[in-house]
Order: sequence, then C-alpha cells, then structure tokens
Amino acid sequence: MLPAPPLPSVSPGLHAGFYDRPVVEVAEDLIGCTVAFTRAGELTSGVIVETEAYHDSEPACHAFAGLTPRTETLFGPPGRAYVYRSYGVHALLNAVCEPEGVGAAVLIRALEPLWGIEAMRERRGSVRDADLCSGPGKLTQALGIWLSENGGDLRRGPITIGPRADGWVQPSIVVGTRVGITKAVELPWRFCMAGNRHVSSPRPW
Repeated sequence: MLPAPPLPSVSPGLHAGFYDRPVVEVAEDLIGCTVAFTRAGELTSGVIVETEAYHDSEPACHAFAGLTPRTETLFGPPGRAYVYRSYGVHALLNAVCEPEGVGAAVLIRALEPLWGIEAMRERRGSVRDADLCSGPGKLTQALGIWLSENGGDLRRGPITIGPRADGWVQPSIVVGTRVGITKAVELPWRFCMAGNRHVSSPRPW
C-alpha cells in the first residue's frame, strides 16, 4: 500500500496586527486570503471571495448587546476565530478584529475551494462544485468547522487565514450591502471578488 501523499504546506496565519485595525478595512483586505483547516490529518482550504464586516456600534452585530457568554470571544484579542451557531443549524466562521474590548469581526461568507475538494463534496452531498463553499454555512460544512473551534488562534490553527497567494494579490473587489439581516442593512460592508462564481447570492453585480 502506497503511503498517503504529504499535505501541502500551509502559510503561517496573518499576524495579529493585521486584525487590529478597523473591521471594514480588514474585511476588504481578507478578499484573496486563504482559509485552511486541518482535522485528523485532513486539510481543506479555499480562497476568501466574500466577506462582511460587523461592529458593536451597529445593531446587526452580536456585540451590540454588550458582553455576554456568547459574545465573549468577539470582545477578545484580535486574530481569534469567532464561530457561532446560526438558526440552530450552521456554524459560521468570523475573524475577530479591532483592539481587545471592542466587539467587531469579519464574517467569512464564501470561498473558492483549493484543497481537499473530494472531502468537501462528501460533506456537502450532491451540489455543484461552485456551491461547495458559496455561503457562510456551506463553507464551514465543507471544511468540517464546528463550534469547538470558537476562540481559536487564526495564526496557529487548526483554522488559519494566510496572506493572499500568487494570482490573488490584487483582486478586483465589489462593495455592496450586507445580506441575510434586517438591521443596519444600508451599510456598504459586504466585499466580494468581482465576477467570482463562488460568491453567494444575491451577487452585487
């Protein structure tokens, strides 16, 4: 029996200073960066093609209600993973931003799959490849991310977000309003890679 091929190298996660900035800036700068997750020796990864920013100053953000057991991670140090359950079903992945004590995070809304696509297909069932990670609940299901990763360090893993790779250094970005919310819907805090087929619907172009 042949040995399994080695996993590809994963770039070190972005330094904490990257996240210690205004959340809207971070949300835009994460487009083209790479999310990677390793569980039991299995790596899945994808390029970020859609994000949304959330801040405790506006009512769509969980942190708007203040510090609670649920939002503790949001108010923690920048560069942590905030993973929460949405509608009792999906785990959603966010990157905590701004200085500790400020409740702010970037929701990772969609990825273009890179590695571990067969594992993603198994987890997602009979969907088109374009839909494997075309939404915040879809991408966590595809990568196998669950609530146990809440509070993890995005530099050290097991979830890491690495810098923009070759070919993704200067992405064309479309700005729009956030979707799936009923409050502060007018804020232009959604960022998408222009023309990318993995962006979730409705697409802002």
